[in-house]
Amino acid sequence: MRAVLEIQKLLAPDIVETLKKRYTILRQIRYSGLVGRRTLASALHMTERVLRAETEFLKGQGLVEIDPSGMRINDAGLKLLDEMEPMMKEWFGLTELEDRIAAAFGLWQVVVVPGDCDTDLLAKRELGRAGAAALAKAAAADSAPEAAGAGAVIAVTGGSTIVEVAQHLSATPQLRGALYVPARGGLGERVELQAGTIASAMAKKTGGEYRLMHVPDDVSEEAVQSLMGEPQIREVADIVRRARIVVHGIGEALVMARRRRLDEGTIRKLQEDGAVAEAFGYYFNRDGLVVHKMPTVGLRLEDIERTETVIAVAGGASKAQSIAAVLKNGHEDVLITDEAAAQNMFKFS
Repeated sequence: MRAVLEIQKLLAPDIVETLKKRYTILRQIRYSGLVGRRTLASALHMTERVLRAETEFLKGQGLVEIDPSGMRINDAGLKLLDEMEPMMKEWFGLTELEDRIAAAFGLWQVVVVPGDCDTDLLAKRELGRAGAAALAKAAAADSAPEAAGAGAVIAVTGGSTIVEVAQHLSATPQLRGALYVPARGGLGERVELQAGTIASAMAKKTGGEYRLMHVPDDVSEEAVQSLMGEPQIREVADIVRRARIVVHGIGEALVMARRRRLDEGTIRKLQEDGAVAEAFGYYFNRDGLVVHKMPTVGLRLEDIERTETVIAVAGGASKAQSIAAVLKNGHEDVLITDEAAAQNMFKFS
């Protein structure tokens, strides 16, 4: 198929650009639900006149429905989007990016979605959709007795990107019956961004179960040892540490340190040690070495080493170095990222 696409690019570039434009419009309508023309034009940075012509064409092809309240994609449009995705990834150059990143960082699978999460809400939603698909695929793997979601333990971290993953899950056979747990205790995030809240949301979306870890994650090592003496806390911690699948986000080290209200002395130490990334409470330098870790009753790095599938979901040009640093540590199997981060990661590989 790649050879055919290259010929089309050379001989009919106008057709390629038209297909890209209409594909992008359909994607935006899908994620907007019911949307007005003015709102859609603004989101796509397109004039209303041009958008009107394109949406009328899509309506004529039976792909969208338009009425006085706005426009929405229909089942035929959704089916076409799914069928077009592999071809459009080739045309956007994303398939090549995926292959290069997988080879550079030794990953099983890489999915790159169009756009930049730093500036484009649609890209973040696409990350969530791709992350949900990757989780369903991992849960369906038959390499463990509890495969296909039947009792599989899935540990998740917090953050806005993992919230998007939760929102795109559904009660598929692969995920129904899974047990969702927070990878760690509360890390000072807003409640809706905390791992426990996300774990419960995933369970409700998929028909699974969840267990919560009712402990803070900003305590001393001595306090962790004391908490582990509590039977209920130890029971949940043991479940978390035998998770078969881990889904986690990646943050910029100093941004996360301040968001989680670390003291100024610790922040200065992170700067001195060259911390550029944070994931599951660990801080990494640009070479992927751990320079700081937060005491936890939850998932530890040694537990992640034993996990069957580790899925990282993160995007945005600003996170390129952070993503590369975490991947260098070598525990991830699958990366879901966006075009902007993918293009910039090679500067730090």
